[in-house]
Amino acid sequence: MRSDTDRADETEANRGALADLRVLELGTLIAGPFAGRLLGDLGADVIKIEAPGKADPLRTWGQAEVDGERAFWTVQARNKRAISLDLRTDEGREIFLDLVDRSDIVVENFRPGTLEKWGLDYETLAHRNPGIILARVSGYGQTGPAAYKPGYASVAEGVSGLRYINGFPGGPAPRLSLSIGDSLAGMFAVQGILAAVHSRHLTGRGQVVDVALTEACLAMLESTIPDYDLGGVVREPSGTRLSGIAPSNLYRTRDERWVIIAANQDTVFRRLCTVIGREDLIDDERTRDHVARGEHEDLLDEIIGAWVADRDAAAVIEVMAEAGVVAGPVNTVADVVADDQFRAREMLVPHADERLGREVLGPGVVPKLSETPGSIRSAGPATVGRHNREVYTGLLGLDEARVAELAAAGVI
Repeated sequence: MRSDTDRADETEANRGALADLRVLELGTLIAGPFAGRLLGDLGADVIKIEAPGKADPLRTWGQAEVDGERAFWTVQARNKRAISLDLRTDEGREIFLDLVDRSDIVVENFRPGTLEKWGLDYETLAHRNPGIILARVSGYGQTGPAAYKPGYASVAEGVSGLRYINGFPGGPAPRLSLSIGDSLAGMFAVQGILAAVHSRHLTGRGQVVDVALTEACLAMLESTIPDYDLGGVVREPSGTRLSGIAPSNLYRTRDERWVIIAANQDTVFRRLCTVIGREDLIDDERTRDHVARGEHEDLLDEIIGAWVADRDAAAVIEVMAEAGVVAGPVNTVADVVADDQFRAREMLVPHADERLGREVLGPGVVPKLSETPGSIRSAGPATVGRHNREVYTGLLGLDEARVAELAAAGVI
């Protein structure tokens, strides 16, 4: 656990619920670092480790570029300290183990066997610190016949069946536009980490948290697997709606916006019928319950679509909200940034980006805690090894001459 001395320079407002945890983050790109970001948002001291001279590729990701810098790193590496360390060297390995002595959690997303090759397997870490929790995110997990394969979210979404049911009937399975599999794996990793922290309070021992990208995607498939097991049903892609769940679709408005109306629950459907002046549908045998509506979704889409087409999006959404019918727009990011609800909830907040010397807007902290809220204290560290001196002298107690010697040797 982090000591009071370590935290002396932190204000109460900045500490957060996980302020007593220190995390060593290994790996690059998205899944592992996303887990580190979530822990950092809630107050953990996250130390990002990069190889000397080899920056995380995420530093160069993002579609917008300003002064040669891109924005993905700003969000993914926020609230972290960055050090450089070569884990392939004996000295680097010993320094890492010294850090493990002073830490609670190690997060890595290498291919299985990488830590073992470096002599940093879980048994070695636990020998130095019995309470250490090792969270491992990989394509297929640490065991099984596919464990050796490299994995990215795009493939995991396909392997798990998640991508197949996305898109339109008869067409190729489209990409989900974001690395959803990475984000899911990162969230499941944090869930496992917090469970392991709780268990450690009872046993005094850490453990391995093993998360596969494929399994994180698989976990989101709702009834797809039992539907197949019980009835041989292979769920097919259904375009803008979910087959059998009706009405729940998007509709084009008079001002050429798309709005989503979801009224598949019986009580909400009755409200919708009243709003659109079709109370007759409430008791119609084709639409009176969930199963019937699922069998006549084309009819409902035709009726609702015609009603929506005569009105502007804002009017549709407002009248639906007043009636207690679930509805909302299909927003662009420009719409999101202008959204009053997101602003009021502090879900659009500035990140102090030292690379650009300015603040950059980014997503807020989820979830919101009433007593120990998370916070965004900084954007991603500007350079590899940005906090070397702070960590190696302040945390490990190395003197300046030793730090300079390690740097000259390429260890840090």
